[in-house]
Amino acid sequence: MTITVKKADTFGGHRDCVYALESGATPETFFSAGADGLVVRWQLDRPDLGDLIARVPASVYALAFDPADGLLWVGQNYEGVHVIDPNQKKEVCSLKITSAAIFDIQLYRQTAYVALSDGVVVLLNMHDFTVRRHLKASDKSARSISINPVERELAVGYSDHTVRIFDLETNALKHTLAAHTNSVFAVRYSPDFRCLLTAGRDAHLKVWDVEAGYTESHDVVAHLFAINHVTYSPDGRWLATASMDKAVKIWDAATFRLLKVVDRARHAGHGTSVNKLLWTAYQNQLLSGSDDRTISVWEITETGFR
Repeated sequence: MTITVKKADTFGGHRDCVYALESGATPETFFSAGADGLVVRWQLDRPDLGDLIARVPASVYALAFDPADGLLWVGQNYEGVHVIDPNQKKEVCSLKITSAAIFDIQLYRQTAYVALSDGVVVLLNMHDFTVRRHLKASDKSARSISINPVERELAVGYSDHTVRIFDLETNALKHTLAAHTNSVFAVRYSPDFRCLLTAGRDAHLKVWDVEAGYTESHDVVAHLFAINHVTYSPDGRWLATASMDKAVKIWDAATFRLLKVVDRARHAGHGTSVNKLLWTAYQNQLLSGSDDRTISVWEITETGFR
């Protein structure tokens, strides 16, 4: 089995680095944001149709869309969280929860988990927008969050090189993984929640066996420079990594074997750091956002037999 990668489109319009990509209300819809403070809604079937949803006066590293109420959570650096109705293009709520940078927002069961550069993870009530709790386990930045509803656990990657696992109900610290030799930029549970993937500035992709108490099962030197993001394909068979080395790599999710390198030389890829990925259910298209201000759309197809 081999896979083929074809560049389907390029979305331009951002005036600075693209840091955040998030799914929208339909498979062909997604949101983007970045250093220019613009929050834009796009349609994969209408690449010429960019719709400006909001404009904030600082970089946006984090977006989270709640399909239940159709609201978009926007993390504005140094100013807090803005909750926006994309259809009305109106702000529903603004929460000045921090003067720190916001690196990630994840939504689960009426709680918004917000990772901050001062090491705090803030838990917000999505119903009335109040602060439920502060989780403070490090003085270094909390960079990435992933939620495991099966084991009822919350994984957080930090700039102190560790990954910490919290109980999702009691918020108690359950595990501290000395995961990497530098900042952890990405944590991601597998679709079956049996593995936790971690990656970061040391360019290693690590795999942890959740059911075996987070024992390390794989350590892959995956890129030349920092890995900024990790995501799975909708069917869970493949995963993709994005790096400061300008490449996107596609991996077999079962064996962690490298299947394809998507870069400028081979596929007219990005010319600068790739910051964020979004693997959509729309024609299995993979999106990548970069420092080069563009979002590339990749068609991933399988050839041969398994």
